[in-house]
Amino acid sequence: MTTPVVLVPGLGLGPESYAPTVEYLDTQYEVVTLPGYGERAPRGVDLSTSALAERLVVRIKESPAVLVGHSASCQIVVAAAIAHPELAKALVLVGPSGDRNTAGWATLAARWTASAIWDPPRLVPTLARQYFRTGFPSMARAIAAAQHYDMAAALSELRAPIIVVRSKHDRLAPPQWVQQVADEAHGEAWTLPSGSHLPVLTNGRELAAYIRRCSQGE
Repeated sequence: MTTPVVLVPGLGLGPESYAPTVEYLDTQYEVVTLPGYGERAPRGVDLSTSALAERLVVRIKESPAVLVGHSASCQIVVAAAIAHPELAKALVLVGPSGDRNTAGWATLAARWTASAIWDPPRLVPTLARQYFRTGFPSMARAIAAAQHYDMAAALSELRAPIIVVRSKHDRLAPPQWVQQVADEAHGEAWTLPSGSHLPVLTNGRELAAYIRRCSQGE
């Protein structure tokens, strides 16, 4: 019996960001958008990781589920799994951000640029649509709020199995950080042989294989 899957888009991205991944899934799934992560964030909305985690918990229809995060939303699924362990069968973290050593805006910008040059130009139209729909002010507020969450410290409280996946050219989720995330949670760390910070769009088949492993309890 397979476990349902809940996928949370990365910062600014929408449900379509997971389209190349979910086409290879053979289990029930739901993509949950949140303020700053596929939805505009009205002024005054709490965008802290803990608040967004509670919003996610309310939206989870089947439990337990495999929770999948991408980039900054990895922090949200981690926080949700810690606060409500009964809802998390396993976690798949894709290109997790949250490394306190890269929290400064200048460092983030440099690493984003170093990652983006590896992304195929064909992604520009779909990324533009998703970012404009979420709104750059919402994205800026969301990433500023995310920087206050210490994921490395929180991971010791995680009880669900975890797989952490990055792509070869991802500078926002470098190998040492991904390995640290996996080690803190006693999980697995994997690097895909191609791609950058958007493997949900460029490496869907490979990501789906890791998600299926968790869903099928392998």
